[in-house]
Amino acid sequence: MAQYPTPKPGILDITPYAGGKSKAAGANRIIKLSSNENPWGPPAAAIAAYQAAASNLHRYPDGGHLALKEALHDIHQLPESELICGAGSDELIGLLVHAYAGVGDEVLFSEHGFLMYRIYTLANGATPVTAPEKNLTADVEALLAAVTPKTKIVFLANPNNPTGTSIPFTEVRRLREKLPENVILGLDAAYSEYMESADYEAGHSLVKEGTHTVVFHTFSKIYGLPALRLGWAHGPAAIIDVMNRIRSPFNLTSPALAAGVAALKDREFIGRMRQLNAQEMTRVSQSLTQLGLEIVPSEVNFLLVKFPATPGQTAADANQFLMARGIIPREVVNYGLPEYLRISLGTTEENHLLLAALTDFITQRKSA
Repeated sequence: MAQYPTPKPGILDITPYAGGKSKAAGANRIIKLSSNENPWGPPAAAIAAYQAAASNLHRYPDGGHLALKEALHDIHQLPESELICGAGSDELIGLLVHAYAGVGDEVLFSEHGFLMYRIYTLANGATPVTAPEKNLTADVEALLAAVTPKTKIVFLANPNNPTGTSIPFTEVRRLREKLPENVILGLDAAYSEYMESADYEAGHSLVKEGTHTVVFHTFSKIYGLPALRLGWAHGPAAIIDVMNRIRSPFNLTSPALAAGVAALKDREFIGRMRQLNAQEMTRVSQSLTQLGLEIVPSEVNFLLVKFPATPGQTAADANQFLMARGIIPREVVNYGLPEYLRISLGTTEENHLLLAALTDFITQRKSA
């Protein structure tokens, strides 16, 4: 048999990322609650901009993403030299790891952090290190205790996926202040637009203060544009320059860029989405609690729901029951949370059907 070439160290240790399922066998209707998507979709202006860009598909996109950076500057008052755009925030996370971590280095993140941190770390030959959490929430003391001379990057998703938990900005600042100056702090703010807590901040002030901090954002969540793969990051100009040196020159399409600019300019959209999400979060959380299910408090657009260990009533059983009805939650066994399902909020109607199905599941299993 032929001897295949050996990949770089770490590659074969990667378990490929598997996104939320979108199909359920035998179901007449699919209600996808597996990927934390905005069920109400993007701003109408973003769709119109995307469609209008179709007339220029014979031209290369703007490799410098100038219009999108200008829009980000106008809205967030951030220098364009400190901005970089990518195919989702995950591409930019990968660029940071690729640029600053390799064989012999360590990348640190919390116990139930986003799976792509581990994947990008292994892909670059570095060693992933996890710190334990408290009550499914990042623990600054545990993160600091796990730092070694080999640590190059610390990633903190705040709020975190899949738990939905967050820590106040005072804790984020304490983490930054106690980290060695040369360690990069990567703040994953994918869900930050949903946050309304007075003690929350995405972390841009840390960049402005000159620390080695990079803040990541995405258009895939509240903006409702995951199909376009669009994200951005804010960091020190020197770090952004390094990331740009290894970025693909045309990593974003013209329609995606146009839609992103239009989405940013519709500032009322964010407020409407927050309001709708908050209303549904309150209703769904209260209903799940009344059903006797344990939920992890969340301010974002999904809930982590705990099911009993009793045979027939487990998370795996609930997942199978819901899938049979065309309702698709997210199993989180690969995050080390086999007793939970992560359930995205849907539209009001979709959430009604979810709650009805879970009521039937619990009623039937308790009477069995």
